[in-house]
Formats: sequence, structure tokens, C-alpha cells
Amino acid sequence: MSPDDYALTFACYNQVDYTRQCVESLVKHGIPLSRVVAVDNGSTDGTVSYLQSLPVGARIFNKKNMSCGVAWNQGAWALQAEWTIIMNNDVIVSAGWVENLIAAAQSLDVKVISPALIEGALDYDFESFSTQTASSMANVHRFGARHAVCLAVHESVWFEVEYFRSAPRLLGYEDTLFFHELDKAGVRCAITGASWLHHFGSITQTAMKRERGLSMNANLPYRYNYRLLHQPWWQRKWNKFQRKQRERQWRNDELQRYGMTLHGVRSAGDFEWL
Repeated sequence: MSPDDYALTFACYNQVDYTRQCVESLVKHGIPLSRVVAVDNGSTDGTVSYLQSLPVGARIFNKKNMSCGVAWNQGAWALQAEWTIIMNNDVIVSAGWVENLIAAAQSLDVKVISPALIEGALDYDFESFSTQTASSMANVHRFGARHAVCLAVHESVWFEVEYFRSAPRLLGYEDTLFFHELDKAGVRCAITGASWLHHFGSITQTAMKRERGLSMNANLPYRYNYRLLHQPWWQRKWNKFQRKQRERQWRNDELQRYGMTLHGVRSAGDFEWL
């Protein structure tokens, strides 16, 4: 696969240390920074200076926090490719993760695909873990699933579904709306065990809650954003019930066959499988 086949973009809002770790892991595993678009949403720490020092494909500096949807769209437009990888800036990537991710999408004939995840503290050997699991779990997939920590989107999706909803007040609800449109359009999606990331865990969202004086259990997005789905309450409840049922089935099947799942959380120095 040629690097010209894909472009990566991530949004930043402060948290420069996590952005640095993310970029260093990209470089370590052979991702050309010329294929990366970094979008800053009005950071006030050292993020802007750090991004200016990088030989990335493009840098976009917003004066204010325009939210993820705006930033993701800006990144996708700035460097267009057959596959656009939208990712968080608080992740660590693994060897071969892009190649494995896109190869799985092509093999499975899906247009949106996400890698498997471990979330939480980086208190384990992720390099060794990801190498082993990308091999042993390469043929494990959750069809119909996806997540906004990282997703590779085929260019055809932009024409069929359009881009992310660009409204600063959404503050993290953009992925829900985008996934809703994918389902309506019948776009095939999956999470694959052929590619793994470590995600430190909603670092930016947590910081934004602190800025606004919100508790960690509070919702950052506007509480009535669900109205944008144009669904009655019973339909939302039913969809959530079905999603939880599928997640439980995936978890049980994967644990029974492999002793682990495609979504883990580090807790007290051990893995909790979801």
C-alpha cells in the first residue's frame, strides 16, 4: 500500500504531551508525517509551537475551539485520499496498524473501519501486546461496530453520507450523528482485531469538563443534541438496547474463544475486557 492511499488527521485542544506521544509513535512505526494533517482548536499551551515544528502535510490553526466535527472536516478537506483516517491525539499506534486496518477494510468490503483498543494507563508493554494480538486476533471482527477514537473512512462515504456535522455546540456528539447517518445509508462498518491502538481515554473531553466546572459524570455536549437524530424516544431506547445486546454477545464469544476481546481497559494493573 502506498502512503498516497491514505491521509491522517487529528484535532488538538491543549494536551501537548499526549499529542507529542502520538506523533512520536506515528514516526516510530513509519507513518510519513507528510500524510498527516494537524488541526488545532485554539490551544493555549505549547501545542501550536509544537505543531509548527513538525514537517506535517498541513497545519490548521483555529482561533477558538470549533469542536471535533469542524476540525475533522478541515483535516479531511486539506489532504484528500482514498482513505481518510480520523483519530484522537491521545493514542499510541502499533506496528503495521494502518496497513492492517485498510487491508482488513478491503478484505471485509467495509467502508468505515476502526482498530481494536486498549484504554487507560499505559502500564504494560503495548509493543509486545499489539504484535501478538494483531496476529492472534487478525480474523476477529465486529461487523456493524465502529468508534470515534480512530476510524478509517473510504472516500465514497463523503459522497454518500456527507462529512461530519459542523456545529461547535455539539462538543463530541458529532460521531453519534455521523454513525446515525452511516446506518441510515446502509454503509458497512466494522472493528477489526488486525489493528490495535492504545487510547489514554478522552483526555481532551475531561479537560474541557474541568474548564467548564462540570463533574466527570456530566455530559459535555448540549443535552438536547439527541433531537438532531429525529427519532422518537422509544426508537432511541430500542437501538441502545440492541447495541448493548450485540456488545455483550461479541464480548462473550471473544472471551470464550480467545480469552480476551477487541476492547480492553487497564484497571489496577490488569485487563478488563468489554
